[in-house]
Amino acid sequence: MCGTYVFPPRDGACPNPSCDSDELLPTPLSRFGNVWSYAENRYAPPLPYRASDPFEPYALVAVQLETEGIIVLGQAPKGILAVDLKVGMRMQLETDVLYNEDGVDYMVYVWAPAVQPSEVGGA
Repeated sequence: MCGTYVFPPRDGACPNPSCDSDELLPTPLSRFGNVWSYAENRYAPPLPYRASDPFEPYALVAVQLETEGIIVLGQAPKGILAVDLKVGMRMQLETDVLYNEDGVDYMVYVWAPAVQPSEVGGA
């Protein structure tokens, strides 16, 4: 085992060319990282993706995890658009409602701007 991180999780051999392991172990990843890149989606994606009705634009964020160094792509929470983001901005993994159907909230992981320690508990 060489310690190479793989996302999304999968089975099979390690993708690191200098590693000959054919086993990947599930490993929890960091919940914090920094914006590596971002874009804004202004058009409803095709099925099978489920979008709000009416469609609301949303930001996609590529976040480099602070411990592992890998880049994980995800949506920003509702109300956060590209204008609210900047490269290097600290982000944290949270959940948000993707859509609601028949009174049931369907959730998705999102990258939200991280709350700074000085902002927690009032200072």
